[in-house]
Amino acid sequence: MGNTDSKLNFRKAIVQLTQKNQKIDPSDEQFWEQFWQGHQTTLEDVFALVTSNEIRQIRNENPANLATLCYKAVEKLAQAVDSSCRTQAEQQCVLNCVRLLIRCLPYIFEDDKWRDFFWSSLPSQEKTMPLAQSLLNATCDLLFCPDFTVTATRRTGPEKAEELANIDSCEYIWEAGVGFAQSPPHNAHMERRRTELLKLLLTCFSEPMYRSPQQSEEPNKWIAYFTSADNRHALPLFTSFLNTVCSYDPVGFGVPYNHLIFADTTEPLVEACLQLLIVTLDHDMVVQQQLTHAGQASYDEGNCGDNLFINYLSRVHRDEDFHFVLKGITRLLNNPLVQNYLPNSTKRLHCHQELLILFWKICDYNKKFLYFVLKSSDVLDILIPILYHLNYSRADQSRVGLMHIGVFILLLLSGERNFGVRLNKAYSATVPMDIPVFTGTHADLLITVFHKIIATGHQRLQPLFDCLLTILVNVSPYLKTLSMVASVKLLHLLEAFSTPWFLLSAPSNHHLVFFLLEIFNNIIQYQFDGNSNLVYTIIRKRHVFHAMANLPTDMAGIAKCLSGRKTGGKFNLPRVPQRRTTAVSQELPSAHVTEEYNEEDDEEEEEEAVNEEPKAEEDLESETESHERSQTGEIQPDVLTAQPAEPGTLKTSLLDTPGIGQMTEREQAHPNDKPQGEEESTDIVPYDRSAASTPTGDRKSPTEQSRLSVAHRGSIRMVPGEGDRWAPTPEWIVSWRSKLPLQTIMRLLQVLVPQVEKICIDKGLTDESEILKFLQHGTLVGLLPVPHPILIRKYQANAGTTAWFRTYIWGVIYLRNVEPAIWYDTEVKLFEIQRV
Repeated sequence: MGNTDSKLNFRKAIVQLTQKNQKIDPSDEQFWEQFWQGHQTTLEDVFALVTSNEIRQIRNENPANLATLCYKAVEKLAQAVDSSCRTQAEQQCVLNCVRLLIRCLPYIFEDDKWRDFFWSSLPSQEKTMPLAQSLLNATCDLLFCPDFTVTATRRTGPEKAEELANIDSCEYIWEAGVGFAQSPPHNAHMERRRTELLKLLLTCFSEPMYRSPQQSEEPNKWIAYFTSADNRHALPLFTSFLNTVCSYDPVGFGVPYNHLIFADTTEPLVEACLQLLIVTLDHDMVVQQQLTHAGQASYDEGNCGDNLFINYLSRVHRDEDFHFVLKGITRLLNNPLVQNYLPNSTKRLHCHQELLILFWKICDYNKKFLYFVLKSSDVLDILIPILYHLNYSRADQSRVGLMHIGVFILLLLSGERNFGVRLNKAYSATVPMDIPVFTGTHADLLITVFHKIIATGHQRLQPLFDCLLTILVNVSPYLKTLSMVASVKLLHLLEAFSTPWFLLSAPSNHHLVFFLLEIFNNIIQYQFDGNSNLVYTIIRKRHVFHAMANLPTDMAGIAKCLSGRKTGGKFNLPRVPQRRTTAVSQELPSAHVTEEYNEEDDEEEEEEAVNEEPKAEEDLESETESHERSQTGEIQPDVLTAQPAEPGTLKTSLLDTPGIGQMTEREQAHPNDKPQGEEESTDIVPYDRSAASTPTGDRKSPTEQSRLSVAHRGSIRMVPGEGDRWAPTPEWIVSWRSKLPLQTIMRLLQVLVPQVEKICIDKGLTDESEILKFLQHGTLVGLLPVPHPILIRKYQANAGTTAWFRTYIWGVIYLRNVEPAIWYDTEVKLFEIQRV
């Protein structure tokens, strides 16, 4: 009863604050104490008792009352620190203040007039410390308060308790791991209190949500102070956050259904630590200044100071620390993928987006960690969950941000040679994915999933096509043995992207063909011996390459190509004739080869297939309508199928992605090992020399970048009349057709096709396995053009991707904090909220 009465008093006090033109005297302590003394309201209670309309009403009609409420709440936190927050009454008072501030802060941030409110001074203090600094100092102190948020280690009695103001918080780091060897005992009550204090910090840092994307470049004063040397707890906080995340094991002792029996207080704490880490690591004002202002600072950098969180992260160097971090991230990333016989018997995490952002940030700021990840096959433990989420999310428009971060990470990894080498490790299907069954390597898995994304993903993924193909270009020189499935998938992409009406329907579509040809050239020149499946598929699909070389350049031919365009299709790619299985070809053994597609041949091909490749390629439509079962056995359909957004859910819109040219810079993989005759063979790599290629050399303004991105976004859509605004000219076609790097492939076909036809006639072959054996033992040494230099397109940070990441991070945090929904009913400006 007592608590009910106190909640009623709390509610009456809120109503009294809303009374128009009724200013409550700041010295009326009896009134103000009703908000934080004598009641035990949970965070959910506060959100229910204080409505959004009431907070706005107080802010707009009685601003002095809201200002006093915030002043008083921060003052209470500072007083609790001074008294070391020892009693239960003090601790409850702190929690009540924290919950009230979490509720009110977003509504203060959404009004521009209140932007500087927290950076004014407390009226009762002689020092000129801003209110925000007092709040952050008190919160950080309370996060290391013995008997409140950490277990006391030195106390021998109540009278000998440590003074909170003088405590060495490095002795109270929350978990063992990087820089800390002890593992403190777990206490559920303390973990809950830490979580609430961290939610207050996250709410303080969320001010960028209420700025437009253009204003998001401004420094976040809250994070700048929190990560500066002025915060004496910066190092233990960073270490506590990182260790809490990386040491968390949601499975625990592996007892089935234990998460349904016992409440897990650690998971909310881990999620709060994870979100604070990615937010604070995103606040790199020095890099941001260079990217945005080209060295012209728009603010006084001295006021912001260095970000110690980034500094600490970049200085981690011990292998055991790298191992701890990598194992922790891979354990949590792979958690949703684990299969077991008892349905729902193990805990499933949903923080994979935050984990991917954290992994991205660590690789970005600590190159030693990136090299550590790539020097062993552990990188594949990151690759598989990324591919799983990419495949699962490809048809859901509400997960477009997840698709981007996954592709960006793979683009970053593919810039290193070791990543391509690691992909040659054999893959055993242990993860449920609706892709064709194959026997091969992780490279085959990568290609198969990328094909699935391009062929059956939604329209908003089209700006990523360049990125997906760039990743394949980067790893292609190191792929030793592609399976028949992956080989056919690559040729299918080329066949689809090189369809004449598609090539001529938008000014940038031919870029995709250049990327695919570079993939084939890399594999032929550097890994010919082990890739007989790909060579065989190229021979069988040689009409595709001949058609590209003979693309019409006269107006009559162009008009004929465009008149064959399909309209109203539902796929990203042009519909091309596809066979159900293409592993066996009757046309090669018969030696009667036509350059045109023959449906009768395909019907014969379906009758015979390689035993280990039962479904080498599917029709695009059948891929959309049906999903193969993983070879791991019976999997629940809801695990396999990429689902559309559920009604009633939320999704956030993101900024446009910069073109691949702004996200990468090229460098040779072996700059000191240039092959002879390199000058004579530079026409094989057209990207450096032609305006028709991806504009990697240009540095455009952010406005121009976004305009390019928007233009490219619609370049592959299958809608009628889209190409009416742009018409190809003969000169335009000639400008890039003459630079198609077809020399290597044409030379391969010139040498091998007669040999294959001859062996088929001489031996009367009707089985492709014999042809594959012949190709395996063949060689083109001395017959191909001089090998071209391997060019790697490395990810390069730019203003466009920096702004995109900031929007994405806050969009994820907005959507993930739903109990309670801290920012739900506020006027967010950084992104748009779409209620699906």
